[in-house]
Amino acid sequence: MPENLYSSIYEILEGKQLSISAITRELKEVGVNEHRLIMTGYLRALRDMKKLDEIDIPPSKVYRKIDTEGDNSQPDIYSLIAREIKHFDHNIGLALAVYVMTTILDRPVFKEELLKIGFTTKSINDQLSGPEHMIKESNNENLREYISGITKISIPPGDPAYEVSMDGSVLLEDANCLLVKILRLSLDMSGLTPRTKRTTIADFG
Repeated sequence: MPENLYSSIYEILEGKQLSISAITRELKEVGVNEHRLIMTGYLRALRDMKKLDEIDIPPSKVYRKIDTEGDNSQPDIYSLIAREIKHFDHNIGLALAVYVMTTILDRPVFKEELLKIGFTTKSINDQLSGPEHMIKESNNENLREYISGITKISIPPGDPAYEVSMDGSVLLEDANCLLVKILRLSLDMSGLTPRTKRTTIADFG
C-alpha cells in the first residue's frame, strides 16, 4: 500500500463525499490501484480513528473529511493497537498488547487500558490462569503513582496492572511488526516511498 494513500484520499474528498467505489475509481485516475477489500478496511480504519465520517446512504456508505482545522490531537494508542492486534495469533494477542504497551509507556498496563483496547475480563483471567502464563499481575510499588499520573483516561483506584511473565524475546518479532504498523498509521509518509510500490492484503493486515 502506498504511504501517500491517506493524503490522496483526503485530496479526493476535498469538498465532497464519496462512496468506496467512487473513491477507488478516483484513486485509479491518479495512479493508485488498490483492491476494493483493502480500501474498505482502510476507510473503516480512518473512520475508527475519527479521520473520516462514514454516512450510511443505502445501499452504500459514503465518506467525507472531518474538519480538523486547529485540532492537534494525535491518534489514540488504544484504538491503534485494537486496530492491528486482531491480525495476530489470538493466542498471543493479549500478551503482545501488554508487551508493546509496557514497552511504549515504560510502566505496567492497567486492566482498564486492556478493556479499552477490546480485551475482556474473561480473556484476561483466562490468560492469567492458563498453562502458558504469558502475563502476570504486576506488584510494582509505584502503581498508585502511575494511576494518579494518567490523565488521558480514568483508571479506577486499585485497578490491577499487568506485565509479561515470559521471555520478551519470544514476542519481539511480532512486537516489532505491530509497532511498524502503528507507526505507519500515525505518520504522514506521503512523498517518502515510490508510488509504484505494490502491497498485498497481508501487508495491509
